[in-house]
Amino acid sequence: MIYKILIVEDQVEIKNIMNMYLSKEGYVVYSANNGFEAMEIFNKTTLHLILLDIMMPGIDGYEVLSAIRETSEIPVIMVTAKQEEMDRIKGFNLGVDDYVLKPFSMKELILRIKRMLKRTYGELEEKTYACFDLILHEERMTLYRKGDEITITGAEYQLLLVLFQNQGRVLTREQLIEKAFGQDYDGYDRNIDSYIKRIRQKIEIDPKHPKILITKYGVGYVFGGELT
Repeated sequence: MIYKILIVEDQVEIKNIMNMYLSKEGYVVYSANNGFEAMEIFNKTTLHLILLDIMMPGIDGYEVLSAIRETSEIPVIMVTAKQEEMDRIKGFNLGVDDYVLKPFSMKELILRIKRMLKRTYGELEEKTYACFDLILHEERMTLYRKGDEITITGAEYQLLLVLFQNQGRVLTREQLIEKAFGQDYDGYDRNIDSYIKRIRQKIEIDPKHPKILITKYGVGYVFGGELT
């Protein structure tokens, strides 16, 4: 399952950091700046978990939580600077599932999210890799963009797994062959170019001008930009 998480946070810097880390974990992330935007997204999108701030312009987090609980038992984690016991009690009485106090550790938040999702949906966690808006699921050998599956072959999956695992590193054709297919591969080096072309057709917005899977002329390929 690809989990969809809504971040409701009016502080842009905090929201962007949360978005970045959750996207790297393979989640599909939605974000809202206030309670009104949050309810609009909630009412039209199938979500699996909500990260909810309390103090926001317009309607606050308590009001959003109360409205959500009228129709849904979706897990809600409040991420807030309000540390008083009475504030936490109010949230729990309204149906919040967990609290994370600001300032917080993203590692702790992610662990809480994973625990909540596993407890709620009862699935074993699956190793995923993310790059831009692409998510590769290792166990199921599937590729997604924003929750929509992109059909790939077994060979394409093997190459993509190597590319996702080596983001930002230039890989020669020989390295791609060895890592993806092993030393006993009996195809030609240039066969990799054909695979790359087909993969680009599936993952690039404009395959003729790739932004994700880039050719390093005379060397090989680099996936996801030159990160290292």
